[in-house]
Amino acid sequence: MLLLAFFISWIALLASAAPVGSDKRQTWTGEWSQEFSYTGCKPVIFIWARQTSAPGNMGVSVGPALSNGLKTYFGAANVATQGVNYQALVETNFFPGGGPPYPIYEMQTLLTTAALYCPQSKIVAAGYSQGAAITHRAVESLPQYVKDRIAGVVTFGDTQALQDGGRIKGFPLEKTMIICNEGDLVCWGTAYIAPTHFPAYYLQRVPEAVTFLVTRILLSP
Repeated sequence: MLLLAFFISWIALLASAAPVGSDKRQTWTGEWSQEFSYTGCKPVIFIWARQTSAPGNMGVSVGPALSNGLKTYFGAANVATQGVNYQALVETNFFPGGGPPYPIYEMQTLLTTAALYCPQSKIVAAGYSQGAAITHRAVESLPQYVKDRIAGVVTFGDTQALQDGGRIKGFPLEKTMIICNEGDLVCWGTAYIAPTHFPAYYLQRVPEAVTFLVTRILLSP
């Protein structure tokens, strides 16, 4: 078990070294990824909601690094990464629940489609900042049979961490990892953006998120 944990941690550290491009149909993940929409079911399906103002549907830091960490472990051809398409505007952070309705609905649709039509796939999801709020709202409202199919969820710089009691409502704690940096005040329910909320700081936390999701996938029936 210690050897497995060491190996997972080692490959997670390689995530940031994986190739990054901008082609939507690429094998490795850049600022756009719509692999689930284009290619359908793969052994692992990863749904990501990016942070405010980030480009593409993945951003250029935490999302691609997390995706490429999963691809490094399971093989690039075995992971279908899909970013949630939404404008990620500053003002949409102030919707009730921390995000606008459309991307919440889109994330729910992607997760439900994966659960229904990909019975052999392992499904994981994650979000950062406003994307974390979208992840909360999407996952908490899913039917139980869809929640049961999700192996794990990670949030970064979670704007709903305090409001939701350090968890995603209605989703198992053991399947959830909420990553909040020390001094990141949005995790305490404020709208103040401290330096530790920035991608450069959360990029350093990607290896532990990769380790968590890989472990959850391997443990998933």
